Amino acid sequence: MNTKLILTATAILLAGIGICLSFAADEIMVSLSISTTLIARLTLQLLGAMYYAIAILNWMVKGAIIGGIYNRPIAVANFTHFFIGGIVLTKEVLTNHQSTAIISILAGTDMLMTGVFGFMISRQPRKTAA
Repeated sequence: MNTKLILTATAILLAGIGICLSFAADEIMVSLSISTTLIARLTLQLLGAMYYAIAILNWMVKGAIIGGIYNRPIAVANFTHFFIGGIVLTKEVLTNHQSTAIISILAGTDMLMTGVFGFMISRQPRKTAA
């Protein structure tokens, strides 16, 4: 499994979401029909900061060996983030039939990444030819 590719892709995805939430919170609230209150804007901006922090973490360790016992906290943090996010978004898609397409796409992406990071945690990294 090419962990460098996975971590680079998730870093770019999470950084994009984080930047959008941090700097375009008002526009996102309008597009999602959320009332534009101060608390809602601050919550989205702080969420964006957390997404960006995980993106930076993934970007900084993309060249390291990950899997099994190697850098396990990185893989477990990503697994936990995508697992909980996937469950919440999937529940929303299944219970609210008026959910937007973006929520369905995010739910699918989160569940896919849950599987990838779960596999990464459960397997030892392959030895590369020297």
